[in-house]
Parts: sequence; C-alpha cells; structure tokens
Amino acid sequence: MQSNAKTVQEYLKEIPEKRQDALSTVRDVILNNLPTGYVEVMNWGMITYEIPLKTFPGTYNKQPLMYAALASQKNHMAIYMSCVYSDENQLMKLQNAFAKMGIKPNMGKSCIRFKDVSKIPLTTIGELIGAYSVEDYIQNYNRCRK
Repeated sequence: MQSNAKTVQEYLKEIPEKRQDALSTVRDVILNNLPTGYVEVMNWGMITYEIPLKTFPGTYNKQPLMYAALASQKNHMAIYMSCVYSDENQLMKLQNAFAKMGIKPNMGKSCIRFKDVSKIPLTTIGELIGAYSVEDYIQNYNRCRK
C-alpha cells in the first residue's frame, strides 16, 4: 500500500492505530541507531532512511540511495534493510537473532515482514542499522554494483 503522505507524521496518522504503535517502536529503534548522514524522509510511499543526492549523486536510478525503510502494507508491516540484502554477515546475524527467539522469520531479500513487533529482534535490528556509516555503505553499494 503506497502512501501519498508528504511527512512521516502524516504517514503514521493515516495507518491503522494498532500499526502506528508498532511502526513507531521500530522507527525509534532505527532513529536511535542510525549513523550520522542518513536522512529520514517519505519516499516511494513509505518512510525511508537514505543518503541524500547531494552526498552521493552516483546512484543507478538518480534517486537517493536507500539504506532502510518502514512500511505498512496491506497484510503486514515491513522493514526494508539494504545492509542485510548486500552483506551476508549481516543476514546471518539477523537470522541467528530470530533463531534465538525461536521464531521463523518472514523475510524477502531485503525485507522483514511482521504483524507483531514482539516477534522481531529489535536489538539486533538496531545493531544492524548502526553498522554502516554513510561512507561504508557507499563503498558497499559500489562493490555490489560492480
């Protein structure tokens, strides 16, 4: 479900109330661990954490380089984590955190789908978000694009 909201606050207000709390909880984890240089904006109909074009204009699609995102979809909520998609060690750390919780993750290549925030490893998600400085992520992006 794409949103036309212009601000994060508008987005959070338009989603169902029970999802507002869950997404706000995940958002707080992201914001508390997000390295300097990433910005939180609405893009692609969801809350995104990205590197502004003024910092890194060399993206393949001429759009800001997305690092992470949060969305309320039709049947679930999702966290999109590009650092997990592009780094096998990060993916293993996330999978191990789910295993320790005794939960089988509902994941795609870069997304973690969830209905209940207590069923995702928030501490590990925070650690993974904090793992890449803007400079490190640009280097990783360029390595993966080759």
